Amino acid sequence: MARYWPIDRLQFANNLIALEATLMDLSLRPEDEVFRREVRTFFDDELPADVKATPSVGVAIEKPLLQKWHKILADKGWAAPAWPVEYGGTGWNVTQKHIWEEEVSRAGAPRLMAFGLSMVGPVIYQFGNAEQKAEHLPGILNGDVWWCQGYSEPGSGSDLSSLKTKAVRDGDGYIVNGQKIWTSYAHEADWIFCLVRTDDGGKQQEGISFLLIDMKTPGITVKPIVSIDGLHHLNEVFFDDVRVPLTNRIGEEGKGWTYAKFLLVNERTGIAGVPQSKKGVQNIRSIAQQEPGGGGAPLWAEDSFRRKLAEIEIKLQSLEYTNLRILADVAAGKPAGPESSILKIIGSEVQQELAILAVETVQHYALPSHVDDLSGRSNQEPVGPDYSLLPVANMAFGRASSIYGGSNEVQRNVISKAVLGL
Repeated sequence: MARYWPIDRLQFANNLIALEATLMDLSLRPEDEVFRREVRTFFDDELPADVKATPSVGVAIEKPLLQKWHKILADKGWAAPAWPVEYGGTGWNVTQKHIWEEEVSRAGAPRLMAFGLSMVGPVIYQFGNAEQKAEHLPGILNGDVWWCQGYSEPGSGSDLSSLKTKAVRDGDGYIVNGQKIWTSYAHEADWIFCLVRTDDGGKQQEGISFLLIDMKTPGITVKPIVSIDGLHHLNEVFFDDVRVPLTNRIGEEGKGWTYAKFLLVNERTGIAGVPQSKKGVQNIRSIAQQEPGGGGAPLWAEDSFRRKLAEIEIKLQSLEYTNLRILADVAAGKPAGPESSILKIIGSEVQQELAILAVETVQHYALPSHVDDLSGRSNQEPVGPDYSLLPVANMAFGRASSIYGGSNEVQRNVISKAVLGL
């Protein structure tokens, strides 16, 4: 027989988490509250209504609107909070960055495209030369140049070091041949950062290099992949005798695996999505107080429904404090390490559990959800309320969250080896 936590045990668990927060001294200082008010006022005054109102499935809204918002943040100097000040970062401390993430979610602001700001940008300013920094960082910072990620290949996903896309030296450049797959937003990207094989000898990881490739280069073909949510986020990218200058290689030849690991650790540290999931909890609670359950009473009146949400929320709170501990270590000068895999695993599980519960919350209104409504192509009024438009598409898109960024099975192997020493 299944056993459920009674509400008093759920309350006890919440009390334990609150106690941990007290012991960690997570209370904000007066100057932090001043900063929060500044950020909140900025969002209230500057977030355009059309940007806020646009439906968002996955990681981004449509490109013109996202670039519009990116420009506003760049003009304010807030487009890249995590970057060093010398490259255009804000100089915020860990607490301010945490407040920023919370306020982004509270305001319903879209996330800026991560491939430039959170992935290749840090690789360039950490490992690139002066010319590469001057060429690429300004366009990433102001949103003029969009990037995509050329990592996964057919047969090389979680086992990324087995990749086969080949780059052969030819004078002052490389000739690249091969294929990448599941490449998000390649159809909209100006550049792609790629892992390529430059040496077949020795260990697989030692023969990989990190290239920056202009998507307008002859020989590049992008083919769409329509995912289960019915939308076009993903692509195949083919390279047929694509010539890439040597000056577009980051760092040393054969050291690309080192740069790739640095990028992946950064990606997994930010992939927990705590503020977004907290906003998701609030949305589900609000909808459940409006939607009828059994007997005509609101769905929120059902103990079983509240229990489901409470169990997810407890898991989310634990994830938040783990995230804060890791961020505090980073602020103290300790680089983000394999512990970030914990954030990736639990963060993706929480996101998926919330997405499933969101569909359950909107109930029968989830059934007529259609891609034409999301894209604005429908000439009919939606069947249900506005909040019923996204749950099915977000649930479908979110099935991949336990795969991208390194599958959760691989992350458990990372934890067992690098954290637990097994």
